[in-house]
Amino acid sequence: MRRADIEALARRHVPGRGRPQLRRVGSGFASETYCVRRDGARYSLRIAVREPGAAGFDAQWEYRVRELAATAGLAPPVVRSDPQAGVLLANWVDGRIWSGALPREPPRIAMAAALMRRIHALRAPQPARQAAPGEWIVRYRRALRQGRRPPPDCAAMRRAADARLAAFERLPAPAPVLCHSDLHRGNVVENGGALLALDWEYAHVTDPLWDLAGWCCANDFSAPLCGELLQSYQGRPPAPVDVARLATLVWLYDYVCLLWSDLYFAQSSRRPGAEELARARRIASRLRSTMGGSAAEVTADWRAGPDRLPAIGNSMES
Repeated sequence: MRRADIEALARRHVPGRGRPQLRRVGSGFASETYCVRRDGARYSLRIAVREPGAAGFDAQWEYRVRELAATAGLAPPVVRSDPQAGVLLANWVDGRIWSGALPREPPRIAMAAALMRRIHALRAPQPARQAAPGEWIVRYRRALRQGRRPPPDCAAMRRAADARLAAFERLPAPAPVLCHSDLHRGNVVENGGALLALDWEYAHVTDPLWDLAGWCCANDFSAPLCGELLQSYQGRPPAPVDVARLATLVWLYDYVCLLWSDLYFAQSSRRPGAEELARARRIASRLRSTMGGSAAEVTADWRAGPDRLPAIGNSMES
């Protein structure tokens, strides 16, 4: 979207009369986010950069979820929303983004688990938007094929993903809940000793451990740290079936990240940065280290060339 168009949207939707000052703070698959200052106040302005339906999003549903989360104190208050224009304006919240090893500290593992419990306790707006892990995989594989984009995964990795999906579906299933579905350190801010979640466009009803898997993947948690998060979330030592379910979802979440990021950079106008490429390689390495298959398949050159490597995680929004 052109800068002039963004400024026009800011003038129309941001309260005040002075000229809005814009600073882009994030971009994702379907939207961009700006910090806007006008008449001494600051706001977060989210603008759709492509048709939400084309990416499988539902703007009306997202805005209803976002307002619900804001009312519950789990997201910054919404100032204005216009689903037709793809605009969501919220109060700007100052706070701490956890960097480095902070997400791995026990007190912060407990805080993240508490945030997820509160999100999962929300009553999803009806009719609910529902999606299983396999649906994300099908959606991104199809989008890559339609864009004539060679898949970033080898045949062995696709077989491993399909096998894990089958194993996941055989496990006893808990009741589905409303999940944020994009919890990473850029989307979680500590404010006044509490956590707020940003960017809810991927929110949907699914297995509650999907959010835990996303947090584990985004922060490169080891298996013991995954277990610590699960125990803190459940408030008890986890049952073996829950450990198995989370482990399977962690692998599948990484795999979804791999597909999403390749699709994102295929459709992005900018080249991936060094940090994004390093993150992508870690995800691919994690997947390959546990998927089995022949040495030729597992160690095959993967996305050689900087313009063919994917980005950071399932930041389905950054």
